[in-house]
Amino acid sequence: MRILSEYINNDFKPFLISENVSEIQDFFAENTFSHFPVVDNQVFLGCISANDSETFEFGKTLADYRYAFEGFFVREPMIWLDVLEIFARNNANIVPILSESNQYVGYYEITDVIKFLNETPFLKETGGIIVVEKLTVDYSMSQIAQIVESNNGKLLGLFVSEASNDKVQVTVKTTLVGLNEIIQTFRRYNYEIISEHNEDDYLNNLKERSEYLDKYLNI
Repeated sequence: MRILSEYINNDFKPFLISENVSEIQDFFAENTFSHFPVVDNQVFLGCISANDSETFEFGKTLADYRYAFEGFFVREPMIWLDVLEIFARNNANIVPILSESNQYVGYYEITDVIKFLNETPFLKETGGIIVVEKLTVDYSMSQIAQIVESNNGKLLGLFVSEASNDKVQVTVKTTLVGLNEIIQTFRRYNYEIISEHNEDDYLNNLKERSEYLDKYLNI
């Protein structure tokens, strides 16, 4: 599998602190970046957003707008999930990358990180997706993993997909082996199954009984 650092991009050079506002506005007009990094001698100073640049005055330079710089970035060795969090938290489609010595290295684009995500087993491997819900005080990631593995399933990934003060929803991806048994075991441990499954014997039995009752009442 490829590593995230293979997606480091340098197709466009970062803005220099001395660049004119008109050049910055032309750049954003020609590209779809939400932000772009600003440097001074390869030292990262921050990001300028495309929206902010539209309010800048012609004839001035980026040095006049230091107050508008946004300081988000990632480190070169960070894992993809942390990188994705930085994208989401800053509503950006580009994130600068810095070395451990704070030197500017390049940038990630959100489309490349999504490509990388698509190569992970969570999305690439064939499997079943189960969304379960339980009270926040009662749910346990280790218990969820134990339920899957005790039914001969292999866990491909799981994450909290929705949360409130009262309840938590967890999205679980497993191999297809024993999917129905996994679903029924979740129910025995008082997890509510939010997703729908053709393999769900419990719901299939309820449906058959309901159809039988409808036919009986219509006789």
